[in-house]
Amino acid sequence: MAQNFDTIPETALAWHRDGRGAVLATVVETWGSAPRRVGAQLAISGAGEIAGSVSGGCVEGAVIVEAQEALADGEHRMLEFGVSDGDAFAVGLACGGTIRVLVEPVGAAMPEALLADLVAARAARQPVAYEVNLDSGVRRLLHGAYPERMRMDRSGFEDDGQTFVSIHNPPLRLIVVGAVHIAQALVPMARIAGYDPAVIDPRETFASPERFPDVTLLHDWPDDAVAQLGLDARTALVLLTHDPKLDDPALEAGLRAACFYIGALGSTRTHGKRVERMKEAGFSDGDIARIHGPVGLDIGAAGPAEIAVSILAQMTAVLRGRAE
Repeated sequence: MAQNFDTIPETALAWHRDGRGAVLATVVETWGSAPRRVGAQLAISGAGEIAGSVSGGCVEGAVIVEAQEALADGEHRMLEFGVSDGDAFAVGLACGGTIRVLVEPVGAAMPEALLADLVAARAARQPVAYEVNLDSGVRRLLHGAYPERMRMDRSGFEDDGQTFVSIHNPPLRLIVVGAVHIAQALVPMARIAGYDPAVIDPRETFASPERFPDVTLLHDWPDDAVAQLGLDARTALVLLTHDPKLDDPALEAGLRAACFYIGALGSTRTHGKRVERMKEAGFSDGDIARIHGPVGLDIGAAGPAEIAVSILAQMTAVLRGRAE
C-alpha cells in the first residue's frame, strides 16, 4: 500500500549511511504560482543523484549545485528563486512564482539520529512535525504538536519567521467495505485525491481484479480484514454493502479506532436501525455520532458516480475541519 507516500527522507538516510553523502532540500515558502507546495522535498546525494522535486524541474540544477557546496561546508543554507513565466509555462503553470528552499546536509546540519527517528515514525504511521529554527539551528521532532498544521497537512513558518515546521503525516487511506458500483467510482476518485484505497468484500465475484484493477482486495470477513489493514487517524472507512452482517463488524471496529471518517450507505430509516444496533452493541451516543449516515454530502446525487463524489467531498470536509 502507501502508493502516494514519498520516500525522500528514507532515500536521504540510505544515501548518507551508504557513505555517499546526502542533502535534503525543502520548499519552505512560496509566492505566486510556485510549482510545488511548501514542504515538498528533494534529496541529493554526494554523487548528484536526486529523488523528489522542489520545482518540477525549473531550479533543480541550481539546488543540486548548492547542495554539493553545503555537503562540503556542513552548513544549512537558504535559497531563493524566481520562476520566470517561461519556465513556469514549461511545467504547466499559467504564470511565474517565487520559492525559498532550505538546504540541509545530513549528518552535519541535520543529525543522522534525528533523520532516522523521522524515518521510523513515518514507517510506523505516526504523525510527526520536524521543527527547525534557522537562527539557532536547533532541530527537533515533535509528536502531538501543531494540531492545526497536522489537520491541514500544512508545513510553513511560524510567526517568528525563523521557525519552520515540516509536517509528516502518514498517507491517507480509504477502506471500503462492499465492492459495489459506488465503490468502483469512489476508489479511482479517492486515489486521485491522494488516498491509498483497499476494498473488502468476501464475495470474490464482486471484489475482483477486473472490477478493481491495481487495488488492494481482501476477501476476508470485514472485521478480520480491517484488523489486518489497521485503522488510524489517517484512515477513512466507508461501508457500502447495505448488509449488517458485512457492514456492522467493520463499523464496530471503526468506532473503536481513531478513523477520521466513517460513512455508511443507506436511507435515514436504514441508518436509524444501524444506530439502534450500535447502541445494543454498547456504543455511546458520542461514538455513534461519528457515523456519517446516510453517507455523503447532500448534493442531490443520482447514480454511483455522483454518490461517490458526495462521499469524497464529505471525507475532505471532515479531514480539513469544514464539516458541520
